[in-house]
Amino acid sequence: MSSRRFCSVVLALASMLVAAAAVGQPYPDKPIRLVVPFAPGGASDLTARTLAQKMGDSMGKSIVVDNKPGANGAIGTELVAKAAPDGYTILITDRGSLTVNPALYASLAYDPIKDFAYIGIVTEGPYVLVVNPKLNVNSLAELVALAKAKPGTLNYSSFGIGSMAQLNLEALNQKMGIDLTHVPYKGAAPAAQAAVAGEVGVTIAAVPAVQGFIKDGRLKALAVGADKRFSVLPDVPTMKEAGAANDILVPTYFALLAPQGTPPAIIARLNAEMKKALTDPAVAERLAGAGLVPTGGTPEAMAASIRQDVPRFAALVKSIGIKPE
Repeated sequence: MSSRRFCSVVLALASMLVAAAAVGQPYPDKPIRLVVPFAPGGASDLTARTLAQKMGDSMGKSIVVDNKPGANGAIGTELVAKAAPDGYTILITDRGSLTVNPALYASLAYDPIKDFAYIGIVTEGPYVLVVNPKLNVNSLAELVALAKAKPGTLNYSSFGIGSMAQLNLEALNQKMGIDLTHVPYKGAAPAAQAAVAGEVGVTIAAVPAVQGFIKDGRLKALAVGADKRFSVLPDVPTMKEAGAANDILVPTYFALLAPQGTPPAIIARLNAEMKKALTDPAVAERLAGAGLVPTGGTPEAMAASIRQDVPRFAALVKSIGIKPE
């Protein structure tokens, strides 16, 4: 064999050995980028940073949180959809950016069903239905009766057009046969303050955002959108206990995703590490303080939820009359 041929064979074998070694390397062997498609400081960011710390410690590699806000979460979500499916760029986002955005944006650059591998729902963020005390209603039934007696005269605040607050309260309108009027605000905090100030009579919010107002009497809580009552609001019934369906006031959630094509073994590892992190008492306590309920769901459960949500929210957006941008 000529020396040139021999060298070619040696180089080919060396390349094969390097490739085989790379395939066999344990995951992860470098830091993981966790994209949050919202600004720092919110519930998604808190969930991401709490989870990243615990999962990174367990996996032996850092998980770096990278905030990429804009377009109601669409910018950061698109970034991950187009990333390499190697497990080193993953996403944590909320229910709205995944399942409501397709109905709000005519040219959305990602498909929540086709473009992602689901790791699982991390936490749920239930909402509480609150009213200004000057309405003089003490239950959901009394609110419905008042709204029917004075159609079109009661207002509700939301976090913005197409927000989970608007969709939930429009679902309340439709299913309870009432006509609360929508007043959008730029965020959850202004929407809650509007109810406190009496600019509107009704809103929904995460429990921590209004817990103080409920305690000091500036807001009255009528129901929570959860399967069971909150320990910090033990006297407030669930929607079902209040005489309505729980699916009227659906919670938001924060979920982990990876680009479509990510190897199943990596998805399984990330799901297992997520569940492990959520069992830590300090993690659970921190999330509970933000009104978040640890879920630790499976990829299959998340897939089923998304397949149900996309058409449901699309129909609701259409019925409300919101035009896609």
